[in-house]
Amino acid sequence: MITRLDLFIDRMVSQRACLDFGIAQTAALSGPVFELGLGNGRTYHHMKHNVKDRDLYVFERAVASHPDSTPPEELTILGDVRDTLPAALVRFGATASLVHADLGGHNREKNDAFARLISPLVEPLLATGGLMVSSGRMYFDSLTEMPLPAEAVQGRCFIYRRDA
Repeated sequence: MITRLDLFIDRMVSQRACLDFGIAQTAALSGPVFELGLGNGRTYHHMKHNVKDRDLYVFERAVASHPDSTPPEELTILGDVRDTLPAALVRFGATASLVHADLGGHNREKNDAFARLISPLVEPLLATGGLMVSSGRMYFDSLTEMPLPAEAVQGRCFIYRRDA
């Protein structure tokens, strides 16, 4: 039997491995990095220390993160993603080098519904060669699901790439 603690550890180890992979794989791209949801700010904090020479924008309804993990106001896009992601497409076009979303709620049906909602909003934001890292399965028409890094646990994180 796998415990809830084991599931949490698998998620955290996988998230870090996939984020590190995504950051490395997209390092040559110049487009912005998007963090969808801030929460406590752990993944934002990790990315801000590892993403070099790219702006890191956070999309969030309301900021309530740890003070060390709070993005600057000019890199924070507040509001509902149903509004802010389409506005980001107008503002940035298909330039995002990396997009991360942690859909780690406790209700799988709600997580899946949210993934289905945001997938068509995220897909057009990615630049050619850009990656989407997600804690849940996403639903894309033109992105390719990538193999996970060796350190990641299958099914605990997903990586998608825009090839063309």
